[in-house]
Amino acid sequence: MKLIRGLQNLTTYAGSVVTIGNFDGVHIGHQKIISQLVKKSKELGLPSVLISFSPTPQRFFSHEQASLSSFKEKHHLLDKLGLDTHLIIRFNQAFSQLEAQIFAQEILLNKLNMKYCLIGDDFRFGKKRKGGFESLQNLSKDQDFTVEQTPSILCNNHRISSSEIRKLLANANIQSASKMLGREFSITGKIIHGLKNGRSIGFPTINIPIKRKISPVYGIFAVTIDLDGATYQGVCSVGNRPIIGDKKTLLEVFLFDFNQQVYGLEAKIIFKHKIRDERNFNDFKALKQQIELDVQNAKDYLTN
Repeated sequence: MKLIRGLQNLTTYAGSVVTIGNFDGVHIGHQKIISQLVKKSKELGLPSVLISFSPTPQRFFSHEQASLSSFKEKHHLLDKLGLDTHLIIRFNQAFSQLEAQIFAQEILLNKLNMKYCLIGDDFRFGKKRKGGFESLQNLSKDQDFTVEQTPSILCNNHRISSSEIRKLLANANIQSASKMLGREFSITGKIIHGLKNGRSIGFPTINIPIKRKISPVYGIFAVTIDLDGATYQGVCSVGNRPIIGDKKTLLEVFLFDFNQQVYGLEAKIIFKHKIRDERNFNDFKALKQQIELDVQNAKDYLTN
């Protein structure tokens, strides 16, 4: 899949099929849209183009929310779905003021020469979110393209959406969130050096930076870890480590029966079960006692 960063790097297409959105988490609703787009791409013999935005419009307008996937994770998930091109548009002040009709004409039609557009039933675009399925449908009457929208998909009588998955994860309903994602929820990143406080109390951890401003999960979890071609079990903490006064969100994992140097390697942390919320402790002795309980709880869950 070709990655195009910014409209300045976009060349004129002879024709394309297009979908547009944030696609955070690439859940099964997104997968349905992309599958249909790829099918149409093959039918028409035209390249498929997925358009997303950086930062997201929500973040740009200071409506910050947790991200289900980092950019790297999202791009990797999209790459496995058969798309030809991922176009990332820089969402800035100038772009936020672009009228919906101008966006459609100048980018979708003039640059991408769009012949087919597929969007979700909640998609809005353009200044003040005035554009949507109806405006594209009206434009298609005078232009050489067709537009379709996909209906919502339900899971356990709930509409599948990134916002619903965030709620489920925040409420520790990991299994339901995973059903909507179409895979187990995970966070991937490279292992970095930490402060090594865990080592001093007998629980050395691997440390992974959270590549998002707000994590979708916080607390202590039973997890499995895919690392260097093998899978391990462990207990994971996602939070700010209040005992040392840290304010930066960090993911730390204590791996069971593990003693290897793995700095710089990429690890995939797969969340299985939430054990408890993060909380402060008076000293490292109290923290160690709690970690011992957490480890036992994680082992009990993972072996059942």
